[in-house]
Amino acid sequence: MQPVVVARKLGKRFGTREAVVDVDLEVPAGRCFGLLGPNGAGKTTAMRMIYGVTRPSRGSVEVFGLDVARHPREVRARLGVALQENALIEVLSAEENLRVFGRYHLLREPELGRRIDELLSFFELGAQARVPVRQLSGGFQRRLAIARSLMNRPELLILDEPTTGLDPAVRIALWSRIRELLGAGTTVLLTTHYMDEAERLCDRVAIIAEGRLRSEGPPKTLIRERLAAEAVEFDCSPHEEAALLDGLVPPALRLRAGRRLIACADDATPILERVHGAPGAERRAIVARPTNLEDVFLAVAGTRLEGGP
Repeated sequence: MQPVVVARKLGKRFGTREAVVDVDLEVPAGRCFGLLGPNGAGKTTAMRMIYGVTRPSRGSVEVFGLDVARHPREVRARLGVALQENALIEVLSAEENLRVFGRYHLLREPELGRRIDELLSFFELGAQARVPVRQLSGGFQRRLAIARSLMNRPELLILDEPTTGLDPAVRIALWSRIRELLGAGTTVLLTTHYMDEAERLCDRVAIIAEGRLRSEGPPKTLIRERLAAEAVEFDCSPHEEAALLDGLVPPALRLRAGRRLIACADDATPILERVHGAPGAERRAIVARPTNLEDVFLAVAGTRLEGGP
């Protein structure tokens, strides 16, 4: 099946700054694809070029087989976008916001009313339908913003940090709705700072740092190929690291964020024994766990994502 999004040597320059540098991407149909990176990495700029708001400085991007630069209206008619900011009309109710946006897409009654009812039900907003947006909680406003992006039944849904700032219960509820959309055949392209979100939702992820695509693949494959099965986290200085791990863990399987060290191995038992037996072990806050996507990002980009622990 033809990919929904195909970017080739995509680049964007702002003055002398290269925000995106020669990025190649393919987003498969009916899948969830995640763009990961710290603030300023270029992922939001790449997304804006994909949905036609920002014009590339070089390269090309096609959506649904159409060049976005040449066919912006045709592309936008078939996609939905939920930005980081909800950008709702605060004096209007949830229902009225959906109605206004539906009319932007030329929906008319009775279809418009049916679609509003469907989305209010889908996002469990029925009780808030006639409440002014300014009186809704942040979680309900976020649900409404995503509901609005679905008014035109998009084939591609673009979500820019969809759950940032939401409490865990609301995040889980939105994940469930995104999975239902995927199950119905919608393609989802999202950015996120939450690694558990990326691991749970995304079939593939691309890690972007300093405007360049550093690594791409299914989350479990990236974890397996880049690192090892288990990780031990503890605090230590570089001098202590050498004494504890030289001859035990290769440098390529050691990750550092400040004083926090992550040592990876297929079997973490020898690392735990060494660290627990070293002087000052009681002060190191030692944690043993499976390796995860946050570790992969640290290995690839040399930093942690803002949403990481």
